[in-house]
Amino acid sequence: MRFLSCLALLPGALAAPALDFSSHITPRDNANSSLTGYLGVFFLGDAPNVYFYQSKGNNAASMNPLNGGQPIIVPTLGTKGVRDPSIIASKNDGKYYIIGTDLDIGKTTWDIAQRNGSRSIFIWESTDLTTWTSERLIEVEDASAGMVWAPSAIFDEKKAQYLVHWASKFYGADDPGHTGAPSAIKLRYAYTSDFKTFGEPGDYIDYSPTNVIDLEFLSLGNNAYARFVKDETAKTVFTEVSTTGVFGTWTRPQGAGSIIESGVEGPAVYWDNEVEGKAHLLLDFYGADGYRPYESTNVEGGVWTASDRSAWPANLRHGSVLPITATQVDALNARWA
Repeated sequence: MRFLSCLALLPGALAAPALDFSSHITPRDNANSSLTGYLGVFFLGDAPNVYFYQSKGNNAASMNPLNGGQPIIVPTLGTKGVRDPSIIASKNDGKYYIIGTDLDIGKTTWDIAQRNGSRSIFIWESTDLTTWTSERLIEVEDASAGMVWAPSAIFDEKKAQYLVHWASKFYGADDPGHTGAPSAIKLRYAYTSDFKTFGEPGDYIDYSPTNVIDLEFLSLGNNAYARFVKDETAKTVFTEVSTTGVFGTWTRPQGAGSIIESGVEGPAVYWDNEVEGKAHLLLDFYGADGYRPYESTNVEGGVWTASDRSAWPANLRHGSVLPITATQVDALNARWA
């Protein structure tokens, strides 16, 4: 595997000059003395429930289980299994939401799960991170979709709503049983302000014939964003940057064909609480030991390096991380430690 500024280049691709986005991006002001830890929300392989982990202070590459390693949320609806939990701190109502994939793969097969899987998103809500209520399934796609996978969300400042996104593939009107060939997997989206009512869905990323899943965003300031996507066809994760908003022009900063890592999925990205301009990225080595941490001080340049894993546990699977305050740390420890 060849490397290009810490990103691998796909076989056969031509090396291109790294792009400089720095003049379009303002400082993030991500360092915040009120933030003293990180809450990790994950599932654990064949255990399709929601598990909470907490960092060792502000060490962003560390995690310890809460609740004695037992699940915090056990689904009771749909397939009664949840994967890919994403935790969201709402800017609209002050609540926290966890959304996830309605799938217990132990009860089905990967083929059936993509042909006639759930078309709904799991949602729970909380006012304090410790008590989670209002479990619900919200259907976001019609009967032409084979599944809805790995939902997550980003706040759209201009619309003051959340852009919720997920991966789906589709079957033709002449194939109601979904027995034939589907479309490529696309990344889809819909807007919501309350995680109860969703607008009409649409295509967000369609790279057909390439299958794409597992989208996550990181705001870079000044209407600029980095996004992280799994190429499900090549089994790689790559990053793209836009300086013109979430519906702007997206470019791989290390050149066409550049990737962060292969044999991975489920990117989860978050800013460092202490170091300005530093970010963290988790990549799920799904065929090995699950999430491994990476870090960057040049997100817009697409430069990522492996972090020290000495304090990182094995076998955490696709989830998300939320920076938290000392008060929230204390509340979580009082409830779940």
